Order: sequence, then structure tokens, then C-alpha cells
Amino acid sequence: MDRPKLAVWKFASCDGCQLSVLDCEDELLALSGAVQIAHFLELSSAVDDGPYDLSLVEGSITTAADVARIHRVRERSRTLVTIGACATAGGIQALRNFADVAEFTSMVYAHPEYIETLATSTAIAAHVPVDFELRGCPIDRRQLLEVITAFLAGRRPNIPNTSVCTECKRRGLTCVMVADGTPCLGPVTHSGCGALCPAQSRGCYGCFGPTTDPNVASLAGWLRTCGMSDDDIDRAFATFNVGAPVLAERHRREREP
Repeated sequence: MDRPKLAVWKFASCDGCQLSVLDCEDELLALSGAVQIAHFLELSSAVDDGPYDLSLVEGSITTAADVARIHRVRERSRTLVTIGACATAGGIQALRNFADVAEFTSMVYAHPEYIETLATSTAIAAHVPVDFELRGCPIDRRQLLEVITAFLAGRRPNIPNTSVCTECKRRGLTCVMVADGTPCLGPVTHSGCGALCPAQSRGCYGCFGPTTDPNVASLAGWLRTCGMSDDDIDRAFATFNVGAPVLAERHRREREP
């Protein structure tokens, strides 16, 4: 029986999530026996034209060429999984969504007339149907292996839809916000990192994006108690996942006259 074909694609991103795939090392060797890695330019220049059984897509859509290419990828992919903050929320480059891109390009490039870009940076799901979203900046290798294993087994990935606070509880960590007054986005941030920052007595930065129905307004009140101004709070949310709808709306409100 032919092995399922796996493809990994890059759009506007830093390549960090693709490097997380490569970081699987021993597991990647075992995986190569279960699937055919048909398209992964970070790994090999060998390319199979598809169609593909599973496509992992990193990066956001930022140009008209990206829009056309993601539609081609979707057409050739039986299952499409987006990986990382750029692919699931537009990435930190989604800050352009709240400013004038023409002004940016005129200040950065000597000949901005040669720059072809969209006014926004958007998630893959804004353009094509997505079968599963794997969050993180970068993604967690354990969650990635769960997604691929679930695909091979024909089941839904077992990725808990909980907050970072639940991971702190499982690790027996003291809440840095309650105990130390350290600002932390853990209550509204999707789990997956294993409470990496709180384990080092640092507040969560929101790398894995917002949980389902996060109470951002309530957390903002706690952050003010920790001494943050409204501008500081807005900046705290305007990072990796600023393009996520619930955070984008807050960012937009803060900039209304």
C-alpha cells in the first residue's frame, strides 16, 4: 500500500514552526517510514506534485500571490492543518492591519512602487477551509506529533482546548499574578506550552493565542491591578496573535478616536 503523502508549506513567517517539525529528529525518522514526505523545502529539494493526503501550512497570507497559492495548496490537499500563530491568526505581521501599509513601505523601501503586498496579514482560514489549527509561536513538537499520529490513525487530534492556567495547576505552580503581581496572559491563552514562562516565574506572553471565548475584559482588570496602564495592556495583546478576532477587536477599540 502506498504511504500517505505529507507536504509542508511556507507562507509569510519566520520558519520557526517548520524548524519545530525538523526538531522532532528521531520521531521524524520514524515518521518518514509511515508517510512519504512529498513536499518540504526546508528539508529537501525533492518535490512531488501531489495530490497530498496531509498538508501542514505555516505562515500568513500577505500578498495576492499568497492568495492564489493557498487555493492551489487546498485543492491538492485532502487534509489541511495550519501550524503556528502566523497561519492561525495572521502573526505579528498582522499589526499592519491597524495601520497604513503604504506609509510603511514608503518609509522602509527606496522604491515602494516595486512592493506588491496586501493591506492586511490574515490567517489561512480566512481564505480556504482548514481542517485543524495547531497554535503556538512556535508550535509544540509534542502537539505536532499528536496531530500527525491522529491523522494516520484516522481520528481527531487530542489537543485540549484549555488555558495556560490549567497547565500551571497540573505542574503545581504558584500563580505569578496572584502571588507576585506579575502581569500574565495565562487566563486567556490557549494551553500547549506546558506553562513554560510561569514555570520560570514569568508571566505568560500569549504565544498560543486566545482560548475559546476568553474573558479579555476581566483579565484587563487584573492587569490594571498589577500596575499596567491601558496602553501597556493593549501592547500586551498586540503580539503574536493580534490578528485573532477577539484580540483584534480590542486592539481596534483602543485606537478609535
